[in-house]
Amino acid sequence: MPSPYLSRCAVFGAAAMLLASFASSAFAEPVTLPEALDRAQAGSPLITAAEANVRAAEGRARQASLLPNPEIDLATENVGGTGSLTGVQAAETTLSVGQRIELGGKRSARLNAARAEVETARLRLRIARADLAKEVREAFAQVVAARRRVDLAKNQFVRAESLQKIAVTLVEAGREPPLRALRAKTATLEAVGRVRAAEADYAAAQRALAALWGGSENLPDAVVAEEPIPPSPGDPTAVLDVQLAEAELAAAIAAERRERTLSRPDVTVSVGGRRLAASDETAMVVGLSMPLGLFDRNQGNIAAASADRTGADARRNAALAAALRRTRDATAALRTAEARLEFLEKRAEPEALEAVRIAREGFAAGRFTLLDVLDAEAALNSLQSDLITAELDRALALAALLRATETEGASQ
Repeated sequence: MPSPYLSRCAVFGAAAMLLASFASSAFAEPVTLPEALDRAQAGSPLITAAEANVRAAEGRARQASLLPNPEIDLATENVGGTGSLTGVQAAETTLSVGQRIELGGKRSARLNAARAEVETARLRLRIARADLAKEVREAFAQVVAARRRVDLAKNQFVRAESLQKIAVTLVEAGREPPLRALRAKTATLEAVGRVRAAEADYAAAQRALAALWGGSENLPDAVVAEEPIPPSPGDPTAVLDVQLAEAELAAAIAAERRERTLSRPDVTVSVGGRRLAASDETAMVVGLSMPLGLFDRNQGNIAAASADRTGADARRNAALAAALRRTRDATAALRTAEARLEFLEKRAEPEALEAVRIAREGFAAGRFTLLDVLDAEAALNSLQSDLITAELDRALALAALLRATETEGASQ
């Protein structure tokens, strides 16, 4: 039979182990959800890359607005020949300036295509921000849930420790067999193990959240901040993913128009002067040139651009259907999580707490066995764990709904 001294030492040893494990989470840095969103937006390399893509598209748009450069041409004829053309006495030197004139609306079509690419790049940046915000919300919710599991495990330890003290007292009084004290001590040690496991999961969730802004030190302790549930948009085409598909379709249409204008030849006009060395006379030279579209009429690029337009149109229709589905799925998941959460909070948990109270009082009075109390405690522990899972499911569903209903003018 274990001595009361050894049983109490086991309790105190478990408590010391537990306090040592608690210290690892004492230095967590409190971070609210808005702060986490701001940090991630400022420190994410994906956002930096998307911003660079916008600047690159803007640079190409500036380039597309420029006119072709004029060309200067210097040519000398009748030099180094034979007879009367020996040397440079009969040389004819021509200096001319030529300018290519774009016909068929090439410049405006090129500029419109480039502007469409800028709009597409900006929407991709907006989507990158929205995707990152969803990741932050999900990681934040995981930290909150992990922290609550740590608190739950601590409470379970406190209840197990209290139950062990009661069991030891009853064993010493001869009202319970010695095996009951050993079983209570085992339950206490199991509670210590659950705390350690919960704290390990909590640290992993903290690292996952900090990684979204490149943090490696001062791991964050998420502070709960409720977010309003967004209404479903009246116009499903207003959500970001559909807006991007629309922009890509517009860019494909503009690109096709640009390729069609390239099938029309340009005209190069040149004006210059010619000096005849033999008579020391000068004369003007005027030229006009244009390519003959016998072989290359940009047929391949036009066909490719037309196919791209067809594909972009199909992707736009698919994006609209996917946006509707994601919104409905996220709304349904949120309603389910909220209904489950309400049931667990208002009905199941109060009844489980009452069952534990009755079992503990009955055990202390000798009416119930330790196994009865452990069964009630296990039911409460499972229910409270389900409650945390339901809260997490609600947060994840809300993050999905916020992302699914994100519009171009929405704020993070």
